[in-house]
Amino acid sequence: MIKTHPRLHLPVTALAVALLTLAAGCSRSDSANNPPAASAKSSASVAQPATPAASKLGDLTTFRAIAADVSVIVDKGDLVAAKTRIKDLEVAWDAAEAGLKPRAAADWHVLDKAIDQALEALRADKPTQSDCRAALAGLIRTFDNLAGKA
Repeated sequence: MIKTHPRLHLPVTALAVALLTLAAGCSRSDSANNPPAASAKSSASVAQPATPAASKLGDLTTFRAIAADVSVIVDKGDLVAAKTRIKDLEVAWDAAEAGLKPRAAADWHVLDKAIDQALEALRADKPTQSDCRAALAGLIRTFDNLAGKA
């Protein structure tokens, strides 16, 4: 049985609900009065006001923010906390799959593989800070490449 930290239940649940709501909005047909891109754009402006989402997958800022947070934790040398935090990325990514994957399946697979590599590095029997840093740097680079920032 996997033990989770009690303080993570609410943020993880809130993140999953937000992503599912965003994914559900993305699956609706476009209309002139309420296009899904407008709601995604307003969500992105809250997370990063000056950075519009350019990815074919849509707004990936929430996922990238979690990866960046994990990277900071790894840089501090707390691999146990980083392993716990990356679970948030895994849960959010899995919850959003149905809304994201149909938009750009090839891009989704590239990002999914980078996420899997980061998960593997942190969940290794004997994780090392250097392996975790490299995997997270690759993951963040993948986010940036897909968003046209690299």
